[in-house]
Amino acid sequence: MKKEIYVTSPLLPPLEEFIPYLEKVWENKRLTNGGPLHEQLEKELANYLGVKYISLFSNGTLELLTALQTLRITDEVITTPYSFVATSHSLLWNGLKPVFVDIDPLTCNLDPDKIEQAITSHTTAILPVHCYGIPADVDRIQSIADNYGLKVIYDAAHTFGVTKQGHSILNYGDLSILSFHATKVFNTIEGGAIISQDAKTKKRIDFLKNFGFADEVTVVAPGINGKRNEVQAAFGLVQLKHIDAALLKRKVIYLRYSEQLKKVAGIRVINIPKEIEWNYSYFPVFFDKSISYKRDEIYTAMKGVGILTRRYFYPLISSFPMYRGLDSANFNNLSEANILSNSVLCLPIYPDLSDFEQDNIISVFISLLVK
Repeated sequence: MKKEIYVTSPLLPPLEEFIPYLEKVWENKRLTNGGPLHEQLEKELANYLGVKYISLFSNGTLELLTALQTLRITDEVITTPYSFVATSHSLLWNGLKPVFVDIDPLTCNLDPDKIEQAITSHTTAILPVHCYGIPADVDRIQSIADNYGLKVIYDAAHTFGVTKQGHSILNYGDLSILSFHATKVFNTIEGGAIISQDAKTKKRIDFLKNFGFADEVTVVAPGINGKRNEVQAAFGLVQLKHIDAALLKRKVIYLRYSEQLKKVAGIRVINIPKEIEWNYSYFPVFFDKSISYKRDEIYTAMKGVGILTRRYFYPLISSFPMYRGLDSANFNNLSEANILSNSVLCLPIYPDLSDFEQDNIISVFISLLVK
């Protein structure tokens, strides 16, 4: 292939539309600390996403750290090993103990039955991930949390624009965090947001992301610097004008992959629940147990011809040195997560992926699969 094809490519707004926003920044001379574009983006995102309260941050990891501080989480937190490491790292940085439980093989999300089995007198919260943007079983998780008096923070990094029965998935749980990293369906280069359910909680979040300042002389909490700058807010405002078209292009690419791969033996694609309006953020393919050994061979071979896929999520978080000593990281405790981690391969998907490039990806993938 003439050029490398990456597993994703950032959505960029038209430069000619971005420049007038930059001119506003130069005119205002406000670069950070909640400038007018920052405030405008919060309002427009809340309206677009169908949420009440949104707090912009400079990145998703700081959101996770702050969300745990916001709810004053202590001791043990039940979470998934099948995610990006930031999910669990945020727990360690807050002095909390991750308790890993297994996942549902169809949704790739926490198995509610396993959650309940893992609850002890030390459990204070549940930190699920909406993996690939497919929602976790939010109703059962909330029921379990209510029964045991637990907080729920959703790592919703993948779920921009995802709805369940017409309602934003971000409105479930006590807090949800979104990522606007360059690899996500909606990006502001870096960044993200915490979605909260009431004005009092938003106020605490906003204090915490600005060193705990309530005003210029009053510090009310041991905060952090998670603020968003005006240039990235401007970038986000332009992006928002084009996100619907970008999501539609993703859907077309997803449907094309699904149609051409559905009859290929030995693999399956992600299951999308009927009540979900998805954002087509990833295209994971899962290898059957009998041919899972081919996954790494195909990953390497495709890389060799310039097609960069990703093994999201491999290896499991629970296998890293800082986690593998935990009782909950035991291999037998996480059998489904281990199977998926060793059999998943995400194919490239992004709005600018051409039909020609996609046909090449499919052709190479199938030829290697049937070798």
